[in-house]
Amino acid sequence: QVQLVESGGGLVQAGGSLRLSCAATVITFRNNDFGWYRQAPGNQRERELVALIGRSGNIDYAESVKGRFAISIDDAKNTGDLQMDILKPEDTAVYYCKVESSRTGRAYWGQGTQVVVSS
Repeated sequence: QVQLVESGGGLVQAGGSLRLSCAATVITFRNNDFGWYRQAPGNQRERELVALIGRSGNIDYAESVKGRFAISIDDAKNTGDLQMDILKPEDTAVYYCKVESSRTGRAYWGQGTQVVVSS
């Protein structure tokens, strides 16, 4: 059974850093579409794509995080990470990892990890 578990969220002051990690069982990050999404407080309708490593290895970021966030994959640990630097209060959200299988098209989500950035 595919499982994704996020960790690394917490409370940090503006300008600080956090590193989120997504651990996967059964499915791998490489050669699938792997992304980090976030859902801000009060926004229950949609999750915003923050960063993505596509199945071809392409990397993309939301404009609001370019230059501050970095997405990566650790194949040995089978984890997908999001390094977040120069955090801003507007980065406050629940962060979710998602893997979409390139073979089946099925998408898997983690349960989310809370990030709070104080001003």
